[in-house]
Amino acid sequence: MPEGRPSLRFHHLGYACAQIKRELPHYLSLGYYCEGERFVDDALGVAGQFLIGGGPRLELLENLPGSTTLDPWLAQGIKCYHLAYEVEDLAQALVWVSTQRGRVTVPPTPAVAFGGRRVMFALMRNMQLLEFIEEA
Repeated sequence: MPEGRPSLRFHHLGYACAQIKRELPHYLSLGYYCEGERFVDDALGVAGQFLIGGGPRLELLENLPGSTTLDPWLAQGIKCYHLAYEVEDLAQALVWVSTQRGRVTVPPTPAVAFGGRRVMFALMRNMQLLEFIEEA
């Protein structure tokens, strides 16, 4: 592992949806099924549902009423918009992002989807959005 890079464990692919209920049947037809209950995160402005099945774990997300969190991706027709990794140390991930000239778009914030564990989002130089999830 390169010096200074946090230990990354892949967790999920994040998908922006106008409405989860419209998208869900497609993924169910691919052999996915719901993992846990649907969640609502007022702090992040989204509702979501995790799916597991015949591929990587997916997180379907939609804006809460009045939220614009997902609007940039939805406006461009982009569905898969972030890669998520669990990390042991969010502070180390924050330092690593800065050494890579990435930009933190959401600072460490408790997330409903992870039982209050903190998440952080960073936009990297190649325009890839990464989510870092604090390990339990």
